[in-house]
Amino acid sequence: MTVYYLMVVLGVLLAAVSQMLLKKSSLRTHASVINEYLNCWVILGYTLLGLSLILDIWAMSYGVLAKEVSSLESLSYFFVPLLSSLFFKERITKKKIVAIVLIMIGVVVFFL
Repeated sequence: MTVYYLMVVLGVLLAAVSQMLLKKSSLRTHASVINEYLNCWVILGYTLLGLSLILDIWAMSYGVLAKEVSSLESLSYFFVPLLSSLFFKERITKKKIVAIVLIMIGVVVFFL
């Protein structure tokens, strides 16, 4: 059963990486509107997002509750700022840290 929870966490990480790829694409200038939406970063980003969805559905089909999946999905509030600071050199301010901690506390309270 633990492996299915890890699948959900992997799905959250894939979704966070997907967001980084989509942001990378949005920061570039594109020759046309078609190139803006059909480039390797966008296609890979949405592919990873689809994989994340498949992992969530797979985990739920093996007994992970939707409540648990939605609680674990909140890990994206941790992964996205971390990846943004690594890939885009965005600063993680004290306000962001406090907000992330409050969100995590809220999730833990909801999960119990």
